[in-house]
Amino acid sequence: MNPRFVLKLSCPDRAGIVHAVTGMLLQQGGNILTSHQHGDADHARFFMRIEFEAQAEEPALQAAFTPLAAEFGMDWELVARARKTRVLLLVSKLGHCLNDLLFRVQTGHLPIEIPAIVSNHRDFYQLAASHNIPFHHFPLLGATEAQKAAQEDKIREVVADNQIDLVVLARYMQILSPALCRDLSGKAINIHHSFLPSFKGAKPYHQAYERGVKLIGATAHYVTSDLDEGPIIEQEVARIDHSMPPEQLVGIGRDMECVALARAIQWHAEHRVLLNGNRTVVFR
Repeated sequence: MNPRFVLKLSCPDRAGIVHAVTGMLLQQGGNILTSHQHGDADHARFFMRIEFEAQAEEPALQAAFTPLAAEFGMDWELVARARKTRVLLLVSKLGHCLNDLLFRVQTGHLPIEIPAIVSNHRDFYQLAASHNIPFHHFPLLGATEAQKAAQEDKIREVVADNQIDLVVLARYMQILSPALCRDLSGKAINIHHSFLPSFKGAKPYHQAYERGVKLIGATAHYVTSDLDEGPIIEQEVARIDHSMPPEQLVGIGRDMECVALARAIQWHAEHRVLLNGNRTVVFR
């Protein structure tokens, strides 16, 4: 069986893009397995994801595609399908998302690697050790702005030392600086415990209870310097009623957070997500 690759791209929409891309793959001996495309008429932009197999090696395919990408003004990425995304998990004192992700990876249901876990608390170092994953404790309690900046520099070191592809805020209850958000643009995912932009801040499920809502949700999105307003990748919802106290909503909400976050990470790791300004295109 020949190696499999994923090519994803976006560019200004014009005639001939599909023909040019598929023709190039044919010239390289590629056999297309799946192909998805989307045209955004509002912004005249074209999006495409192709999974294919080929005898050629990745560097040769990269070299062959580069001139075509330049001709069409493409933002593009070509990767070997077998390569697993290396994910750094950030967590604070709520461990439901962390535990869920570790279990999915351990059982082979989430095709990623987790080389390290970072936390501003020590609560989950034993959980990390049980999965043989290095745990980095970078405390922030009562930290000054300078100490917060130094702590983020340590996170950058972990990212660099472990060749991290994606940072996941698995209920990491710290606001990242604008500088770190820029450094991780398109490479950091957060889980927000409500539908955006409703019920921001502390105790969103209690806010939802007080408003008598009938639908609650969780949102997985890319991290930006605009707090909890980055491009949305996935959302999960559940219907509720007047008989459910806030504590029950919290339990339901945590389940939804786990599901939405795991899906978002999987789709990112499978190179199914393309940024489209403040939105995303997700080829499932």
